[in-house]
Amino acid sequence: MKSNKTKQVRVGSVLIGGGAPVSIQSMTNTDTRDADKTIAQILALEEAGVEIVRSSVYDEKCVEALKKIIPAIHVPLVADIHFDHRLAIASIEAGIAKVRINPGNIGSDDKVRELAACAKANGTPIRIGVNTGSLEKELLNKYGVCAEALVESAQHHVSLLEKQGFYDIVISLKASNVPMMVEAYRIAAERFPYPLHLGVTEAGMGEQAVLKSAIGIGSLLLDGIGDTIRVSITGDAVQEVDAAKRILSACGIRRFGAELVSCPTCGRTRVELASIVEKVRSSLPPNGKPIKIAVMGCAVNGPGEAREADIGIAFGQKNAVVFRHGEIVYSDTLPGVIDRFIADAGAMMSD
Repeated sequence: MKSNKTKQVRVGSVLIGGGAPVSIQSMTNTDTRDADKTIAQILALEEAGVEIVRSSVYDEKCVEALKKIIPAIHVPLVADIHFDHRLAIASIEAGIAKVRINPGNIGSDDKVRELAACAKANGTPIRIGVNTGSLEKELLNKYGVCAEALVESAQHHVSLLEKQGFYDIVISLKASNVPMMVEAYRIAAERFPYPLHLGVTEAGMGEQAVLKSAIGIGSLLLDGIGDTIRVSITGDAVQEVDAAKRILSACGIRRFGAELVSCPTCGRTRVELASIVEKVRSSLPPNGKPIKIAVMGCAVNGPGEAREADIGIAFGQKNAVVFRHGEIVYSDTLPGVIDRFIADAGAMMSD
């Protein structure tokens, strides 16, 4: 994995880029004008482990709601702005931690300059959020919808901010087409010194959304590209946080609680491994010391294949062996050994 160290930007209490941990973002889908519902959703996202939250700001009532929302939450809040730069300025004055603008629909260059002056005066970073759905007409005529068009759109607006002496910039270049998204970020990583916010836009629901995001975001993270991520999923925003954690864990970027690995089983397996894996998974504390736990179908290869596990179990027909880092520590008969193993794993997470 290569290092792609960028300029560091502070968003409230969270650092983005410059070697800071890759942060987890999500976005509210409540009516922002309903401050109480928006606060409740942000608190639920906080409980799930979100580190930065974004909310749409689409009229003056949203701006007024920010004045109630911001003091009631514990993570930085980002104002998502389309079409009206005045709402971005008002959000900054209300205490927002960062502003996200879409260059394709924010208006004239003069409006971007006015926003930059306000953001600079208040120490508020700006994310230039480009996506395929709102590219400028001249870029569509020149390139069509492609990775280079996304990057050139960002480049123009970065230059506007830089001309104002403004450098607290984060960039995103999102597409629903995963190969295009990956290509755009790879170009951007070579072209810009600023932190990159990764995401696959309009990824869909459930498994499809997680799969597309895992491929797109994961590919870039393994290249050493990306400083903060949002997994876009239609539905409950809390599931975005869980998916982001799983992607970061799978890429070896950050670890959250237990990583549970298990074999796909084969003809040697003499137990109903799927139900045992589910019992182990559901019995472990959701938070705690991050450890690797292995549940393997047979004792022939189990300890060897799962040698990196902090603790693991491998099954025979009537008994099982429990091992730590590939070394067997005890064996016992079924089914009692499973409960003993779960208790030991839970204790390790609590140390």
